[in-house]
Amino acid sequence: MTRRTIIAGNWKMNTRAGSATELARGVMQAVGENPSVEVAVCPPSVYLHSVADVLAGSSVGLGAQNLYAAADGAYTGEVNAAMLCDVGCRYVILGHSERRALLGETDAMISEKLAAALAGNLVPIVCVGETLEDRRSDNTEKVVETQLRGSLAGLDETRAAGVVIAYEPVWAIGTGETASPEQAEAVHAFIRKLLGELFGSEVGDQMRIQYGGSVKPGNAKELLSQPNIDGALVGGASLTAEDFVGIINAA
Repeated sequence: MTRRTIIAGNWKMNTRAGSATELARGVMQAVGENPSVEVAVCPPSVYLHSVADVLAGSSVGLGAQNLYAAADGAYTGEVNAAMLCDVGCRYVILGHSERRALLGETDAMISEKLAAALAGNLVPIVCVGETLEDRRSDNTEKVVETQLRGSLAGLDETRAAGVVIAYEPVWAIGTGETASPEQAEAVHAFIRKLLGELFGSEVGDQMRIQYGGSVKPGNAKELLSQPNIDGALVGGASLTAEDFVGIINAA
């Protein structure tokens, strides 16, 4: 099965109003129309509206870095799926390792957010990945399986088909370290097998799995050429249009 490559940029908390719109404009102009690669950028929530205005009518999609599971209510400071759709979002990142580690997000919380994202017609990018200690203890597969089973709990085959998984080894995020293509592919193949067990082989083969963790123009081609790596969730290299577009071109 041919899966369309998806490259998403996670800007985290690294732009301001002017730099966000300038970066979005640079990516949009460089990407143009490329039907073989799906591209998204995920700015901080306060700049979603202004970035949406820049991207309007282009092939570059808009994503958010998080959402809250409730539809409405007294949840000060939170943003839900309907609000994200209102400002033009198509994607949302869920369960990033930074939110798991720094903000205490659990698999159960991510599962609730995932249900809300799908109900709101957003494309969820669900992140999983092990720490350096987990890898050194040979617990990579155990950790990734626990996170996947918990985060995707309650999904049926139909809804699962619309979910993107991002494998991000925590030890390779923002460290300059990158999993070798062979290391990354081994975990992606494991994830693919597990998705097949959870949702059937047809859906498992259909679901896209991104790699994230110090992806750069120089290593993107080799990573993205692996049979089970269907794209990249890019952090630092997404903060300059030249580097981000270099990764897209490698795809």
